[in-house]
Amino acid sequence: MVRPTQNERFHIMKRLFSALAVLAVLTPAALAARPVHNLVVFVPDGLRYDSVTPENGPIFLKIRREGVDFTNSHSVYPTLTTVNASVIATGHLPGDTGDYGNTLYFGTPIPCANGAAVTFLESDCILRDVKAKFPRDYLAQTTLIQAARQAGMNTVIVGKQGPAAIQFLPALDAKNESVEEPLGIFIDDATGRKIGPDGLPTKSTSLGGAIAGEAFAATGTDAIPFASVPNETQQAYERAVVSQVLIPRLKESGKPFVLLFWSRDPDTTQHGALDSAGRLVPGINGITPHQGIANADASLKSILDALKLNGLTDTTNVIVAADHGFSTISHAIPTADGATSGLPLPLGFFAFDVAKWLGGNLYDPARAGARIDPASGEHPQDGGALVGPSPDAPKAVVVSNGTADFIHLADGPEKRNTAKMLIAKLIEAPYTGALFVNDRLIEGKPEDFAGALPMSEVGLLGSSKMPNPDIVVGFRTFDAKGCTLGTLLCAVEISDTGLVTGQGMHGSLGRADTRNFMAAMGPDFKAGAVVATPVGNADIAPTAAHLLDLNL
Repeated sequence: MVRPTQNERFHIMKRLFSALAVLAVLTPAALAARPVHNLVVFVPDGLRYDSVTPENGPIFLKIRREGVDFTNSHSVYPTLTTVNASVIATGHLPGDTGDYGNTLYFGTPIPCANGAAVTFLESDCILRDVKAKFPRDYLAQTTLIQAARQAGMNTVIVGKQGPAAIQFLPALDAKNESVEEPLGIFIDDATGRKIGPDGLPTKSTSLGGAIAGEAFAATGTDAIPFASVPNETQQAYERAVVSQVLIPRLKESGKPFVLLFWSRDPDTTQHGALDSAGRLVPGINGITPHQGIANADASLKSILDALKLNGLTDTTNVIVAADHGFSTISHAIPTADGATSGLPLPLGFFAFDVAKWLGGNLYDPARAGARIDPASGEHPQDGGALVGPSPDAPKAVVVSNGTADFIHLADGPEKRNTAKMLIAKLIEAPYTGALFVNDRLIEGKPEDFAGALPMSEVGLLGSSKMPNPDIVVGFRTFDAKGCTLGTLLCAVEISDTGLVTGQGMHGSLGRADTRNFMAAMGPDFKAGAVVATPVGNADIAPTAAHLLDLNL
């Protein structure tokens, strides 16, 4: 008998969980011959399961109570947005999609990032460049939206720039004139804007034809508002266009459809809220973050109301799934009782340590390789750095993702020994919480990397040949001293970020970050079901494909 690899076992378990979830929650009619119903996938970015209350999330609670409540749901690690967007889109783990983080090292200049080889992915322009450079290795799998288009269904994608496009990258070429057009409807917060706030081209879509006029009539503007904290104005625009323009057009077409709405809130507000600046309590549990949850809830309510008004409720399934959870930011190492009275860790602290251990200079990939002098108080703009004798010949590339930082090591005969040394240092570092090493470095001797797990154990290796990190470090999580809201709401994580203590972050392996909100309701789901089977974002696409009779 051939023993399956770690990645194969991961996929087997993923499909098993998905099958169990489907069998547990689908109605008997859904398992027999049935018409293909419509599907709405609503992603409340960063919604924590325990953060929903009757006051801030009545619609979320209604779906959880009257539909299917997934009480043991999981985000994929790293618990970052684009990582989980690729997983939600395809059902494949990051090792297959090639999307390992919100910020990645590509080993080649990315034109839309001003030629940087390390860049943030949440940009339509950058996603186009990355797909062009890695056509067979970045998101090479069929996505749910793509399969729906191929089956003749209408599709609509609306929401946050980056994760929205990941659902179906060709939709960036949509004309947005009709729900019947070959690439469907695609609207994100760059639609209609040729230049973004950073001064770089967006390469996003525009509204056209009658839809443009109807969108103006529904919103009073022909430009999508910029994001805010809470993100009320932007999402009010998006939900007005969806509920007043697009859902009626989907109804009129008479064809089955898939609508995916990626709500920026509560993520944007939990990142940006300053209610608790400098304090861990209440952290991201204050008034403004609760407004962010309410904003997402209002967006979902608007969609459900429009479905009801257009007579689509009884023929439409709704899956609500957050991409990840959230924690409060700390810039200090905690004591045994959770207090954080020590000196704060500066932005780029991880890169500073790697440079010290390797004996190299620091250069900023976000500033064309400019030299960084920590002794003068300088730090890398985004936390990551090139480490070595020059920016053109780094010994290591440190990529910062807030609470999940990556190290890429230069190839050569000393690479494995360098990795061993770094792992030994990181095991002793007071900020390390989770530690993974690339399987290729283990070479059958895991004892050389005792204290670290193979990256394949969390699905970070697979069919993609995108540049893999050699080491992945998840920073420590802990409970805030004096917080009485419960472990998941009191969670704090050490973060390598320019955001301040008391604001929100995600990306760690802590349960507060992996515990995403998941619920579903509709004609093919049992009413009032509670499912304790482990399920996660990797199960959404295969379950949805089953409902829609699609082959992924």
